[in-house]
Amino acid sequence: MLHTNNPILKHKAGLLNLAEELGNVSSACQVMGVSRDTFYRYQQRVEEGGIDSRIDKSRRTADVKNRVDEPTAHAGVTSAIEQPAVGQHRSSNELRKRGVLIAGSGVRSVWLRHHREHFKKRLKALEEEIAKEGIILSDAQIAALEKQDDEACGEIDTAHPGDLGHLKGVGRLYPQTFVDTYSKIAFAALYTTKTPITAADLLFDEVLPFFEKHALPMLRSLTDRGTESCGRVEHHDDP
Repeated sequence: MLHTNNPILKHKAGLLNLAEELGNVSSACQVMGVSRDTFYRYQQRVEEGGIDSRIDKSRRTADVKNRVDEPTAHAGVTSAIEQPAVGQHRSSNELRKRGVLIAGSGVRSVWLRHHREHFKKRLKALEEEIAKEGIILSDAQIAALEKQDDEACGEIDTAHPGDLGHLKGVGRLYPQTFVDTYSKIAFAALYTTKTPITAADLLFDEVLPFFEKHALPMLRSLTDRGTESCGRVEHHDDP
């Protein structure tokens, strides 16, 4: 019988133990939902070096030989700080002008290893470099920092598209927004449900009264075809 404290290996050890207990490999594989080829591969690895040392051997080991050399990688990391707003392919072209030959995919691989693959991460690295070294900013770096400020203005950063996450004691929050494309006036409200009632509440309680007050009739409304704005009238809670 095989024993292991590794939670990842318990399923594999259980397969081998079940086959030994039943005395039938096919039955054990059928019960555990794996193929016999998988069983014999596990068994071979256990016989070669023990379950904890070989059965969970990773197949995705990095091939260092395929990586660019250190000077090239350093140039790629430096370019991410020098021009944070530039993407991988343009950065590759700029490096080629300096005599550093690296493809756009190679630049991205370097950025991934050094956490520079996103614009926000490159800006964060630039800010850390400023705080650490006190470097003099170039025009490209200043423009990138100003672009960050412009994008952050009035922006809500959420990891849940369509909602703002969960608030303790309240529940999940859903925003309803209305933007007048002519006057650039916007309305927004937060609700705990995403239903036709919430969409109608914002429209009839806030939006329409505001425009009626200023004698501005609303001709049409464009929605994102969300569930609260679709369906038949007779099926809506607030037709």
